Amino acid sequence: MSVEMDAQQIDQLLSVMTPEIYQRLVTAVELGKWPDGVALTPEQKENTLQMVMLWQSRHNHDAEHMTVGTDGQITMKSKQELKALFQGDRLATLKPQDND
Repeated sequence: MSVEMDAQQIDQLLSVMTPEIYQRLVTAVELGKWPDGVALTPEQKENTLQMVMLWQSRHNHDAEHMTVGTDGQITMKSKQELKALFQGDRLATLKPQDND
């Protein structure tokens, strides 16, 4: 069962959707279950994913890899861009200890 919404209803829904609610929906889609451990039905997963993508299309100004940007396009970063993201400041450098 699919729910049809017009643009005004979508705007109203997104206006009350906080970043915390968005993050809970993202986590539910990623894990396939709600915070209480109950599995999402296929319909819930589809609807939740649509809400996540709609929220991203309005609020995702600094889009991460494979998310929807505010221009409505999926952001895909190059291998070089991704490597640069993950090569930030090191937290620690591990060296083997001499036991002598």
